[in-house]
Amino acid sequence: MSHCLDAILRLIERFDHQLDQVRSPDYNETQLRIDFVNPMFRELGWDIDNRQGYAEQYREVVHEDRVKVAGATKAPDYSFRVGGNRKFFLEASRIRRAGYRNRESART
Repeated sequence: MSHCLDAILRLIERFDHQLDQVRSPDYNETQLRIDFVNPMFRELGWDIDNRQGYAEQYREVVHEDRVKVAGATKAPDYSFRVGGNRKFFLEASRIRRAGYRNRESART
């Protein structure tokens, strides 16, 4: 567990050091996912890249999953599954406002 925590703390430090770049209009959501979101969930033990080679219906993480909500089809960035059952979704977004200053403001 301490390895996981250390790795996530390093990601947070890297994020803090690269904050100017992350806030840049040229830094997009895909870059944020590759640089920070994917590594974090990988460290938490999720098979974010489908290294086990499962068919889509059995993957732990489905990118751009298709979900019906009130008759409309939505595509969250991530769908996290256990045993083929959806447990939660994650929609990633780049930072668009200057309000983020440190880890404390990110938690609120």
